Amino acid sequence: MGASAAGMIQLGISLVAVCLLAMAEPGHAATRHYTFDINLQNVTRLCHTKSTVTVNGQFPGPKIVAREGDRLLIKVVNHVQNNMSIHWHGIRQLRSGWADGPAYITQCPIQTGQSYVYNYTIVGQRGTLWWHAHISWLRSTVYGPIIILPKLGVPYPFQKPYKEVPILFGEWFNTDTEAIINQATITGGGPNVSDAYTINGLPGPLYNCSAKDTFKLNVKPGKTYMLRLINAALNDELFFSIANHSLTIVDADAVYVKPFSTDVLLIAPGQTYNVLLKTKPVHPNATFFMAARPYVTGQGTFDNSTVAGILEYEHTSHVKTLPVFKPTLPALNDTAYATKFSNKLRSLGSKQFPANVPRKVDKQFFFTVGLGTNPCPKNQTCQGPTNTTKFAASINNVSFVMPTNALLQSHYTGQSKGVYSPYFPISPLIPFNYTGTPPNNTMVSNGTKLTVLPFNTSVELIMQDTSILGAESHPLHLHGFNFFVVGQGFGNFDKTKDPAKFNLVDPVERNTVGVPSGGWVAIRFLADNPGVWFMHCHLEVHTSWGLKMAWVVLDGKLPNQKVLPPPADLPKC
Repeated sequence: MGASAAGMIQLGISLVAVCLLAMAEPGHAATRHYTFDINLQNVTRLCHTKSTVTVNGQFPGPKIVAREGDRLLIKVVNHVQNNMSIHWHGIRQLRSGWADGPAYITQCPIQTGQSYVYNYTIVGQRGTLWWHAHISWLRSTVYGPIIILPKLGVPYPFQKPYKEVPILFGEWFNTDTEAIINQATITGGGPNVSDAYTINGLPGPLYNCSAKDTFKLNVKPGKTYMLRLINAALNDELFFSIANHSLTIVDADAVYVKPFSTDVLLIAPGQTYNVLLKTKPVHPNATFFMAARPYVTGQGTFDNSTVAGILEYEHTSHVKTLPVFKPTLPALNDTAYATKFSNKLRSLGSKQFPANVPRKVDKQFFFTVGLGTNPCPKNQTCQGPTNTTKFAASINNVSFVMPTNALLQSHYTGQSKGVYSPYFPISPLIPFNYTGTPPNNTMVSNGTKLTVLPFNTSVELIMQDTSILGAESHPLHLHGFNFFVVGQGFGNFDKTKDPAKFNLVDPVERNTVGVPSGGWVAIRFLADNPGVWFMHCHLEVHTSWGLKMAWVVLDGKLPNQKVLPPPADLPKC
């Protein structure tokens, strides 16, 4: 048989396979393939051009679209000098921890000229998540949306939008972010702040030399649009509002919530919201700013600017004299607004989408989170709180030291000795008035310590902000799990009074939560996902200073409760 005849038979078999797939019941899962080429691209913003690490030459990077139940195979090929590693933020990664992505936690980074295929299945999730580099500060430019549609034939539990639009908030730095964090690490001081915030990579008209780099959302009157909001900024929580329009929040961190309307929302780095925007019934003969600026609670310097995009109604771009309305955003330090907003978030808690809050608690943990100091190296002047100290950050006064071998590999192969200690403190070693006058000694301890949990342990974790070097809001992100936010408050957590107020009926379920400035948050989750799971502040500066730790969830007894073996192409350190 000639090659062409064999090819025709092969083609025939392939077509039959395609037809059979097409005839399969609606809702069957697909395998989706993506290739991410990590390369350098010149990007210009604010009249500054810099050679930028990107995915496929795009800034922000390409969007991933999948349905609940789909399998994703994403080949990441590293063509740059930097080591690279990509995290699929908020994806549960059930038993597929090798694909989670944080460098030196679940994998060694992908080195120059190497590639790695991230292989995972989306189980029981739908909504908006995102992907980003998870090594050093490279996520400042290496990030993009993950759009998870419901299974075929399954509707949204709200009105189907006319159109869906991803809106990614980011930060633009005129200089190289790797140089910024390297310098800060050496001096021990706070790193330089960003030069602009961005919407979909564009700073907008309120910055110098930026009018042409403005995101515009073109809409029709009388329609409902779904905005998929993602905060990819490195170091800032953001207030966001669209002038003269209200937003209805229907989903947080890819979990449906009880819908509520708001003029302004607060979104922390790592968090996502799906919001419905109803446009005006008739043409308003005006354009509207959609604007974001930071919510700031700490003592340090910050980027005090505002990013704006433009909401314009169809057929107005040629009219030059339309009035422009600007939204009113809360004050930069409006903690009362931030609290009021986060208290409104509730799980949908319907029959179809229940809130399965762990009712019984097997293990309780109390973690203090906040800043501290390390001593300045001998014969060096530092730029920390004093010239003899460097800034540090810690959980239970342990500032996490990144290992040089990946933790998951060390755990999986039983070779953790010398890589990490399994004895992370379950509460502060020295209790103090966490939100009162700070203690004189602000020094932290340093180490690679993890908490070990048996499979299916139900966990309650109280995270308490401290006033050491100033109280501050900390958006904490847990890899590998969603958790329920069962309570929050100000001052020191009171273990006799506060639990009585916990919401165990419909608390919001998410993967990233703000620990309130000068307060505490209580979360619960079921440790039903074996592996090693990172938990860290999503303000990149605090992660760099050590505000991070990891959980080891042991294998269960059944075959489907064990970590799968590592893939053959797992990068080596």
